[in-house]
Amino acid sequence: MAREIFLRCGGILRSYEARRQGIHPETLSRMVRHGLLEREERGLYRLAEIEPAGNADLILVAKRVPQGVVCLISALSFHDLTTQIPYKVYLALPQRVKKPKLAYPALHLVWLSGEARSAGIELHKLDGVSVPIYNREKTIADCFKFRTRLGLDVAIEALRDYLQLPDRNIDELLRYAAVDRVEKIMRPYLEALL
Repeated sequence: MAREIFLRCGGILRSYEARRQGIHPETLSRMVRHGLLEREERGLYRLAEIEPAGNADLILVAKRVPQGVVCLISALSFHDLTTQIPYKVYLALPQRVKKPKLAYPALHLVWLSGEARSAGIELHKLDGVSVPIYNREKTIADCFKFRTRLGLDVAIEALRDYLQLPDRNIDELLRYAAVDRVEKIMRPYLEALL
């Protein structure tokens, strides 16, 4: 029965989610001892028969930090808009939310508020888990917003790759640039690359 619940939930559950689904904590412990479950981290379990996803770090973070949104280099990588390899999960949190305590994966946090936080969020199903990730246009605007932390070259590369796409949307890109208050900074690069 517990295995079926895990399968129905994408193969990964937090302990409180398992309890809500009717799985007793002792059942979780027994399943770990018998090799049926892998303990990914304190309070997070994955069925051993299910291989970790290609985006396993994003899934773990979505489960452990539900108020976070994948952003910046992690979102660029997800959308195939960079050659950068994120060695941390870049995550946006609402203002006044404490830094989450995660042993793994490493996090790079930014705090946002208002429309800069809420605009452009898309939910992507990764192995049955809903992972909030900023869309391509919002991610590029964010890269210009945080250009001093990331490097202007990262933002320009992302913009160049985005402009190569057949389904690019310049109006949306400029809308998110206005939300992030970087339209005047981004526009000269946009005009040079068009």
